[in-house]
Amino acid sequence: MPEVKVQLRQVGPSTSEATLPRGHTTLVDRPEAKGGADKGPMGGEYFLTSVGGCFMSTLLAAINARDAPVTNVQTEVTGTLAGEPTVFASVSLEVSAACEDEELLQHLVDIAERGCIMVNSLKRGVDFSVRIGAGSPA
Repeated sequence: MPEVKVQLRQVGPSTSEATLPRGHTTLVDRPEAKGGADKGPMGGEYFLTSVGGCFMSTLLAAINARDAPVTNVQTEVTGTLAGEPTVFASVSLEVSAACEDEELLQHLVDIAERGCIMVNSLKRGVDFSVRIGAGSPA
């Protein structure tokens, strides 16, 4: 089964650097109000970004593959927090675009919803585990 791996390492008291496939790096941190240094978005913000980014790239691919007359595409991702401990109780996407054919736009949004890895993972649920690795640095 194919895998995607992201490595994180501590680079400050509250800051981690994530190294992603294809050589991208980004910082993850907590806001100052939560004891962080605010050097980057929090994990939950990246979570919503990854949902929206996956959906948008899939939607744009669908638009481009069909040479559809759709421009100025935007997606707003909203995560609703609830519970103790706090979790995302719901995630919703709202798409807007310049397109004269509303039926076509809906068809393209449906294609993106069916094709997005993040959306499919959320809808179906994922197995999750945490363990300590054998070669943990001292």
